[in-house]
Amino acid sequence: MKTVLICHEDAVLDREGLSRWLASFSELTGIIVLQEKKEQLLRRTKRELERVGGYRLLDVLAFRLYYNLFLAGKDQRWLKQEQQNLAGKYASIPESAKILYAQSPNSLQAKQFVRELKPDIVLARCKFILKEDVFTIPSLGTFVMHPGVCPEYRNAHGCFWALARRDLDKVGMTLLKIDKGVDTGPVYGYYSYEYDEVNETHIVIQYRVTYENLEKLKDKFCEIAQGKATPLNTSGRQSGVWGQPWLSQYLKWKSVARKRKREGTLDPIPRPY
Repeated sequence: MKTVLICHEDAVLDREGLSRWLASFSELTGIIVLQEKKEQLLRRTKRELERVGGYRLLDVLAFRLYYNLFLAGKDQRWLKQEQQNLAGKYASIPESAKILYAQSPNSLQAKQFVRELKPDIVLARCKFILKEDVFTIPSLGTFVMHPGVCPEYRNAHGCFWALARRDLDKVGMTLLKIDKGVDTGPVYGYYSYEYDEVNETHIVIQYRVTYENLEKLKDKFCEIAQGKATPLNTSGRQSGVWGQPWLSQYLKWKSVARKRKREGTLDPIPRPY
């Protein structure tokens, strides 16, 4: 099974850890490392403004400031420790794996890179919506590990919104195959773990729903490569599209979780998928 990983340059855990994991059970032929420009961040901010309006965008920006001031340091220490754990568990990226630095996975350069490598599977860990002439290049498809249970929590930060809404049995990751929609493709599995909603941020939870399940995910990708995997039936379920976290919702979520812990009535963590 030949694989290609797409990830962001600043997502060190994906770039250094997930790549090692992929190489442990597949032939990792290439990595596309995305180097974003400020213009791309501004475009995403504009899309969020169009989605939620000016008032809620302030709520989004307030959360980003709050996160950077009070939460990011602890999360970065966790990410660094997890990277070290993976480096101790999996061998280094093989020298044969080619690396391409690009601004977009939809660029002509990136398309040509993937075509030349002829992968069976591309794993996209990025914030871009891939175009059809990109995600259809690999023979078995392009897959994402979406931080949210689809179809209820599509688009960004599904774990956050499930936690904020106390929809605790929907805090997980969805392995799906990309199609023309946004997180609407065939679902091949759901994955979670016994998260700590009081002490962990949604960022750590969104990482751990993936990284706590790497062995299960390895088995699933092998099943896909062998033609033994069957998509799950998600028909008849409510579909929801979610955006960036709001500070107001974050504070409400944490307040409820801490209160219930003090009272001894903290909602039991649902059994992981």
